[in-house]
Amino acid sequence: MAEMSLSEFVKLACDTLGVPVGDVDTTLVLDLAREVAHNTVRPAAPVSAYLLGLAVGRGGDPAELAARLTALAQS
Repeated sequence: MAEMSLSEFVKLACDTLGVPVGDVDTTLVLDLAREVAHNTVRPAAPVSAYLLGLAVGRGGDPAELAARLTALAQS
């Protein structure tokens, strides 16, 4: 089986979960995960991405919340 690209996976995942693909900022999530993984323990990266999703789902601004989590990881 050929390796799937990130954009292909995101589209399929969005279709599976009923999330509009336009609502996904992969750069924001990957940047957050990178900063958290490099500045804390690596397992905190996917957990922080999940927490970001929960907070956004509750109406938070993705960029502002990602900035807060990044600052937390860098402190």
